[in-house]
Amino acid sequence: MPNIRTKDLIKVYRTGKSEVIALRGLDMHVAEGELVAVQGPSGCGKTTLLNLIGGIDRPTAGRIEVDGSNLVDFADGDLVKYRLAKVGFIFQFFNLVPTLTAEENVELPLRLAGRSPSIRAKRRKELLELVGMTQRSSHRPDELSGGEQQRVAIGVALANDPPLLLADEPTGELDTKTGQEVLDLFRRLNQEFKKTIVVVTHDARVSHIAHRVLEIQDGKILGETAAA
Repeated sequence: MPNIRTKDLIKVYRTGKSEVIALRGLDMHVAEGELVAVQGPSGCGKTTLLNLIGGIDRPTAGRIEVDGSNLVDFADGDLVKYRLAKVGFIFQFFNLVPTLTAEENVELPLRLAGRSPSIRAKRRKELLELVGMTQRSSHRPDELSGGEQQRVAIGVALANDPPLLLADEPTGELDTKTGQEVLDLFRRLNQEFKKTIVVVTHDARVSHIAHRVLEIQDGKILGETAAA
């Protein structure tokens, strides 16, 4: 299980002659097996932080340590391996391949990891059962509700059994009931499957499943509160 620590994390985006400072020396620690929520206003750096921890983007300065390894030192190929094996991403808009069925979407990361057909079939079946989508496995995303798509997306994120899950506004496109079902699934993944989870959200209900809530503003962590 990963132990995450960021130190003096800075991210500057430059477009032409202008620049936007998304993170301003951000320090954060997430212990192994924690479920941590990160909350703050729009534009405060939440998504940028997730992208850096997930190895999607690189910081302008600072350190990102996962299990004692500084992601800043990773070559591009190392970051690809890190994302494939260590991190599962869950997005607000699901990010499913529209031409693939639910089971084909879940299987795709296993194919990318070079798993054998028998392992892929077994894992796909396990994950569809876990997220409650066995009966809808042959449906494409446009044939599924928002909640069903998010369940499939969670299955995709779990395909290679990563120890770390990063979720960006996972309930943002869901109704109240469906959003609560997704949060309950996150709590199960944390408690039963021991996943370390970082959730960026505006949804106040996340505080009821999180161990801690970090408040971010203007690119820095201003404080934290214990679970509600």
